[in-house]
Amino acid sequence: QVQVEESGGGLVRAGGSLRLSCATSRRTFSRYCYGWFRQVPGKEREFVAHICSSGDSTDYADSVKGRFTISRDNAKNTVYLQMNSLKPEDTAVYYCAPEPYDSWGQGTRVTVSS
Repeated sequence: QVQVEESGGGLVRAGGSLRLSCATSRRTFSRYCYGWFRQVPGKEREFVAHICSSGDSTDYADSVKGRFTISRDNAKNTVYLQMNSLKPEDTAVYYCAPEPYDSWGQGTRVTVSS
C-alpha cells in the first residue's frame, strides 16, 4: 500500500491562500497520476483536482477552477495543491491519493473563516 502524507493545512481567512503538499515514498511516483479530494463531516469525499504522471494533464472540479492549481515535483515525490481566493465552503479535510484512489493518508485540515 502506498504511503502518502498530506501537510500544509491550517486556518485562513476568506480570500487567503494555502499550499498543500502530498509526499509519498513510492519509488515509482513519477509513473502515477494523483488526485486531491476533500471531505466534510457527513458528506461524501469529493474530487478536487487531478494530475497525470507527466504533469501536462490536469483536471479540476468546477467549484475550484481558476482558484486552485495542482502541480507535482517528480524529483521530490510530491504533489502540491495551491489554493487561492479561498472561501468558507472550501473548509474540509483534504486528502491526496494515487490512482486508483484506494490508498489514503490522514489528510490535512483546511478551515476558511468568513
